[in-house]
Amino acid sequence: MVSVTRASTPAVAAVTFSGSKPEVQRIRRRAAAAGVPLGPMRDFDEPGGGTGFFVQGPEGHVFRFLAEKSARTVATRPRQADAGDARRAQRPGPGGVHALRVDVLGFKLSDRTGFMNFVRCDRVHHAIAYAQAGDSLLNHIAFEMTDIDAVMRGIGRLKDAGFETFWGPGRHGPGNNVFAYFVAPFGAAIEYTAEVQRVGPSYKVGGPQDWKWPPKRNDHWGISARNHPGGSEFRFRPLAV
Repeated sequence: MVSVTRASTPAVAAVTFSGSKPEVQRIRRRAAAAGVPLGPMRDFDEPGGGTGFFVQGPEGHVFRFLAEKSARTVATRPRQADAGDARRAQRPGPGGVHALRVDVLGFKLSDRTGFMNFVRCDRVHHAIAYAQAGDSLLNHIAFEMTDIDAVMRGIGRLKDAGFETFWGPGRHGPGNNVFAYFVAPFGAAIEYTAEVQRVGPSYKVGGPQDWKWPPKRNDHWGISARNHPGGSEFRFRPLAV
């Protein structure tokens, strides 16, 4: 689910994760003990409601952890994933980024490539993927569809509306998910995806040596080349504490 609000400049307010009240409280205690910038606990007057807080990482990414009061109504076709959906963020360097995600926020590492880490918060292979880059930006937002057919129909509907994909269809390595990327009207890069791998405690963390491709290929299928740099640059709005 994505909330879009009118503002003077494009920015990302936060990436939201929902959980039980005890889970949210444990994350807050760990973040406070680690000295991470935190916003106050507060109620949110929006669909789903709930109580939660914002936290800011060393690279400037802002997350919101929320214990919802009521379940949200999700569209039936095409189905869109909730806040545990996959998002990729670029960050300038390793620093304390991985330590924050895993040791403080409680994510688990699923896979690493030569420049990306994929972390999860449940059985879905990754909730966030973050890449080493020259700046700290949101790379794209992903929506999980019901199946491959829904992804392909989505590509067709977008094409009918004048939005061509700039990469895809294809199937990623880490996560083994089908993908198609396009640029939304408000400038952000959007991914339609399906069949994201589900993993358990016994899943073996992959390394860069596990994700190597033949020349001129960077996914399993190799039928679509990326022909566009992607969406506009969306920085995270600094957390006011």
